[in-house]
Amino acid sequence: MPTLPVRIRRLDPDLPLPARRHPGDAGYDLCARTDAHVAPGARVLVPTGIAVAIPDGYAGFVQPRSGLALRHGVTVLNSPGLIDAGYRDELQVLLHNTDPHAPFDVRRGDRIAQLVVQRVHEIDWVEADTLDDSARGHGGWGSTGRT
Repeated sequence: MPTLPVRIRRLDPDLPLPARRHPGDAGYDLCARTDAHVAPGARVLVPTGIAVAIPDGYAGFVQPRSGLALRHGVTVLNSPGLIDAGYRDELQVLLHNTDPHAPFDVRRGDRIAQLVVQRVHEIDWVEADTLDDSARGHGGWGSTGRT
């Protein structure tokens, strides 16, 4: 599989670079640079200690870790968080604790989210008076049924 060179700057040299847990995984784990306390229902911006230079034509998407969501109700609030190719500041993750009762404590070095880098296309919008028909047509939210 071809690789995409992405320049990365460590703002905290003691933290690991983003890494996949298994070969073929799409997500690269992001670690917390600082401790954080996320009270029930609260949100906290957690720095990762890295800055990246995503190449033009690509974007980064910060997504929740499924284990944190399942076990603690902790997710990425603006999921997926978009990192545009021109962004060069420290990556930070907006964690949200959906648990109504239990707080969640982040410790420095904890894996808190995952980064997926994907190709994106520039759009050339073409205005039209009508659109082609499709099997779905005008079906909106929930139009495809329960399952």
